[in-house]
Order: sequence, then structure tokens, then C-alpha cells
Amino acid sequence: MIRLFKVKETQKELARNSNGGTPTKKQSAGELRLHKDITELNLPNCCTISFPNGKDDLMNFEVTISPEDGYYAGGAFKFSFKVSPVYPHDAPKVKCIPKVYHPNIDYEGNVCLNILREDWKPVLNINTIIYGLYHLFAEPNYEDPLNHEAAEVLKNDPKAFENNVKMAMSGNYVGGSIYTHFY
Repeated sequence: MIRLFKVKETQKELARNSNGGTPTKKQSAGELRLHKDITELNLPNCCTISFPNGKDDLMNFEVTISPEDGYYAGGAFKFSFKVSPVYPHDAPKVKCIPKVYHPNIDYEGNVCLNILREDWKPVLNINTIIYGLYHLFAEPNYEDPLNHEAAEVLKNDPKAFENNVKMAMSGNYVGGSIYTHFY
């Protein structure tokens, strides 16, 4: 009986497509929710969103954050977002694309943001994540680091940390690692 319904649905779809209509791809619940989230975005002026694969691929996009204040002022930091079809039940996978000297971002681009891990709830949305990322640049957190070296410097000598950030953002070496120019 179940197969019969599946066969009938397939026949209906084929009939619709053979009448000159273009095949319609059914959107997953995650795509529908993501579409809603993106339409309702209320980004700060220093944040932009782009779709490198075109608007047809909403599940993969990039957000650029250009802090106006703090240690990272003047830089532009790009994050890739990969959203699961079961979104919002699973948090998006977010990575910082360029290597950045930051206590909450490791050298592979992994981001330490609680709402992307243990504190994720389906009521949260893309806007919340972007504001969380923005907040990481406004106030880096040395208490929950992925880059322990940067966290120690921030904790013990904020002036040296500021100097290291400037060196890294200028494309220089910091702690044996070379960074991309961010200005």
C-alpha cells in the first residue's frame, strides 16, 4: 500500500513536468526556515551577507564582519555558514575563512561560540549567530579559548595582545604563524 502511494506521487509529478512545467524541487523544512531567517535579517552596518554559489543555494553562504571599534577595527573577517537540512534543530557549521589571531577562533577557523555548540536551541536564528560573532570581535573572551596562546596574552597583557592583533592584521608573523593582511 505504501509503495502504491509513492508510485502515484511519482506519476503525478511526472504528469506535471510533462505539461511544460519546470520540475519543482521541494524545499526542506530547514530551507524554508533559513529563507525566513534571511529575509528577516537585521544586520549591523558592519556586517554583510553574500551567496557565493548564487541565491539558489541558501544553505551555504558567507558573512563578512568589519568591526568599527576594538582590537579588530578596520579588519574584514569572512565566515562561511553551512546549514543542515534539519536546521533549526542543528546549529549551522560556521568557520572563519582567513586565519585570524583571536582567542575564540583557532587556526583552522573553528569558532568558539556557545550558541553554536551546547547552547544551541531551535528558537535561535542566523541573526543571533551573526550578532554573536560580531560580539566576539567587540569583546574577545579569554575564559573559553580555542587559541590558548592568544587567550593568555589577552588575559595577562592586553596591550601586547592589541599589538599582536595589529601585527597579524597587517600580514605579519605572530607566535610563529603568518597571517593574511586584513586591511
